[in-house]
Amino acid sequence: MFPSSVEEESSNPPWRLSLPYVLVATISSFLFGYHLGVVNEPLESISSDLGFSGDTLAEGLVVSTCLAGAFVGSLFSGWIADGLGRRRAFQLCALPMILGAFVSAKSKTLTGMLLGRILVGTGMGLGPPVASLYVTEISPAFVRGTYGSFIQIATCLGLMGSLLVGIPVKEITGWWRVCFLLSIIPATILCLCMSFCAESPHWLYKRGRITEAEAEFERLLGASHVKSAVAELSKSDRGDDSDSVTISELLHGRHFRVVFIGSALFALQQLSGINAVFYFSSAVFRSAGVPSGLANVFIGVANLSGSIVAMALMDKLGRRVLLLWSFFGMAMSMLLQVASASSYLKGSGALYLSVGGMLMFVLTFALGAGPVPGLLLPEIFPGRIRAKAMAVCMSVHWVINFFVGLLFLRLLELLGPSILYSIFAAFCLLAVIFVKRNVMETKGKSLQEIEIALLSQM
Repeated sequence: MFPSSVEEESSNPPWRLSLPYVLVATISSFLFGYHLGVVNEPLESISSDLGFSGDTLAEGLVVSTCLAGAFVGSLFSGWIADGLGRRRAFQLCALPMILGAFVSAKSKTLTGMLLGRILVGTGMGLGPPVASLYVTEISPAFVRGTYGSFIQIATCLGLMGSLLVGIPVKEITGWWRVCFLLSIIPATILCLCMSFCAESPHWLYKRGRITEAEAEFERLLGASHVKSAVAELSKSDRGDDSDSVTISELLHGRHFRVVFIGSALFALQQLSGINAVFYFSSAVFRSAGVPSGLANVFIGVANLSGSIVAMALMDKLGRRVLLLWSFFGMAMSMLLQVASASSYLKGSGALYLSVGGMLMFVLTFALGAGPVPGLLLPEIFPGRIRAKAMAVCMSVHWVINFFVGLLFLRLLELLGPSILYSIFAAFCLLAVIFVKRNVMETKGKSLQEIEIALLSQM
């Protein structure tokens, strides 16, 4: 996955210098995954302890209120990342996660739980776009795809961690409170370790702090690559002040097309139904007669396995190819789910198709549709609008995520699994068409080369 020959080492910056900072940044992605799945297994115990057992709307609110907070956090993430810097933005995202996890763990009522979930969600919304920005801006071009995949792997590990931690919830009274409290540990580590990490040279350069940008390039790339890195950065710099970017410029100006592509990618990612699987897989598997704890472990393994394969292929096959095959595989997986819910299949045949289809769906998602959008978008957005454009696109992500989390169980009751899974499959096929027509390949290109190529098309 990493180049080892002498020729590659001499022509490319040493990847080991930037790796520790990438790993620290991905703690935010671990927390993102953990809080996505932390209510999956314990949801039944939470609803019983807090007095809303059997109320599907209240259960949906416990999931989706967190997503509403994430919308708010993501909406302001670009302005925070541009105003305070990438490192301070990471530290700011950790604080509401610490406070929200504590409030959730100590809550005695549904209101208290929802307050804690909103706070956690605010940090969740701020973290992912900043992580994508930071990893993209500090990574050498030849391993940027691999490093970007670390974000998805960390998210998978967070999801697996939450599912594993939730297993004893049926046997130990109040264990769900421990599940929330445990997340305070990585959030605190993120907040402290970011004080010692490199700042994004791109952000420093845009702020006119050239000397500091050169010093950070030396930490990230080595002294011999500083001059060429600064020269590349200056090629795309047109003296624009990043703080002057407005929402109207992103939605109606010359950058509208790339912002639309980014927003559509995140929208199609969510409309595929992936987070419905992560949020409610326990309930779905129980209805199929499969022990939810065992099934959730398999989902975590499938997610992690796909992410590791994506990491190996990201800088070899490219972003576009992985996106196309990923969305196509997800569509086929959803059709297996439709077949399993058909009245023509009964017993063990339907059971195997249901579980197999869901595992295949998660695996193919992790191969491309999961990791690629968060990596691709910071690459195709010009430096002047990068942080704020990511904020807009992630806001679209969270709005759709909110409604999927809120309405999935209700739609499953109203439409039935066959119709609902058919709709998800249709969105996956629509994503294949969209990617073929609109997404360019960025593999191996510097951010400045990509920006110049896109500007020439405007």
